[in-house]
Amino acid sequence: MTTPTLPALSAERVDAIESAVFGRIADERRAMRRRRRNVWTGIGAAAAVVVIAAVVGPSLTSTQSTGGSTVVGASGAESAPDFSGQFDQNSVGAVPEQDAAGSSSLPEQSATRDIGSRDIVATGSSTVEVDDVRAAIDEVTAAATAAGGYVESTQLGGGMVGIPIEGSATTATASSGWITVRVPADTLTQVMDGLRDVGDVTATSVNRSDVTDQTVDLRARVAAGEASVARLTELMGQAASVADLITAESALAERQAQLDSDRQVLQSIESQVALSTLSVQLTERTAPVTADPAGFGDGLVAGWNGLVATLNGVVIGVGFLLPWIVIAGVAWAIVWGVRRVVRRRRAAREG
Repeated sequence: MTTPTLPALSAERVDAIESAVFGRIADERRAMRRRRRNVWTGIGAAAAVVVIAAVVGPSLTSTQSTGGSTVVGASGAESAPDFSGQFDQNSVGAVPEQDAAGSSSLPEQSATRDIGSRDIVATGSSTVEVDDVRAAIDEVTAAATAAGGYVESTQLGGGMVGIPIEGSATTATASSGWITVRVPADTLTQVMDGLRDVGDVTATSVNRSDVTDQTVDLRARVAAGEASVARLTELMGQAASVADLITAESALAERQAQLDSDRQVLQSIESQVALSTLSVQLTERTAPVTADPAGFGDGLVAGWNGLVATLNGVVIGVGFLLPWIVIAGVAWAIVWGVRRVVRRRRAAREG
């Protein structure tokens, strides 16, 4: 039996066969790399989903437990009174009444002040720990009244109580409160020292501001304004014509308005000098907490609860991300299908 012989191959045919073999090997290598890349991409995506679920899940759980609303603590809703010693000269505030002659009915202390004395606005603030906030407010109110002052405002818990009324009885309780009183300037230190009888004073401060320049300037302006008003009033009685009378009335009205404004500002400053402001923050005294060291069983229970909470968060996170994963998977499948069709067409044209 004779063995068939293969026809001789030309060099061009050999090169073509080698190119086809090497091309197929290269295609297989590219396909293998593509499969590996897809596997690692899937693993990375799964790991990213787990990580995101672990991060997003607890926040979603806490949001659901609070009904999707932001919870603000009581301390964030309360604002402390302003303890600054500054004042607004344009503020007319609560000032003493004037008599018919326009003089001030301020306390005798400011009216009999020596020329060489300084006008000082003093404001104090204290923080006191007490057993009963309501009873402490009553004690501070009594001390201010005994010193010749009055209560400007009070705050119990998160609501403004206002100036207390004698004979009124309330049963409201709170763990914190504020009270602001006005007392004569020379009794401010005495009243602040008396706070030690109310509770434990944990912080205290006094701010003094010198307003002598403002009061001297305002007194000079008031004196000049009074003289100008008196002169214009005299000129109105001597007016020889209607035009002169109208001019004098217009000037008098302007000077009188400026005089009233200066008097009101001066009285407001003198009121702040004569009556100092004291703001007291009252906090309920907390009982000391005794340490209770946890044992192995408590640690095991805590670890189990933490594991359950983490798994719950991961499940919630996966549920949250699942719609996005589906959409991303559909988009990736479309892109992969288009690329495969393009590769097949390209391979067909090359073949």
